[in-house]
Amino acid sequence: MIERVNPPTVVQPASPYVQAVVHSAAARRIVLSGQIGVTPDGRVLEGLEAQARQTWANVLAILKAQGFEPRHLIKATTFCTVPGQVVINRKARVEALGDVLIASTYLEVAGLASPDLLVEVEAEAVMA
Repeated sequence: MIERVNPPTVVQPASPYVQAVVHSAAARRIVLSGQIGVTPDGRVLEGLEAQARQTWANVLAILKAQGFEPRHLIKATTFCTVPGQVVINRKARVEALGDVLIASTYLEVAGLASPDLLVEVEAEAVMA
């Protein structure tokens, strides 16, 4: 069982995510390495919005390949090299996940593995 939690004793999220996700320990779990805005054929997409969408497409493709669905996703951490662009990244996440709420962290960083990369997402999913 997966329970998504926004307790009234802490500030409510400013966007579509939850403060915590609780799951039973007896479940199938997948932890994804950081996904980037690169297509399956190895092409780095231009621009933050395109990379953010591709990043989430890659997250969902890995989940699907292992029999998981977006609803199994419980946590994502987004790293972005372009300051002040949380709205673009949030939009890409919402487009990918629809009404699935997850625990989420957003960080602005100085760089990623290549200067061409603008965003990276690590994720975790649980199938109870």
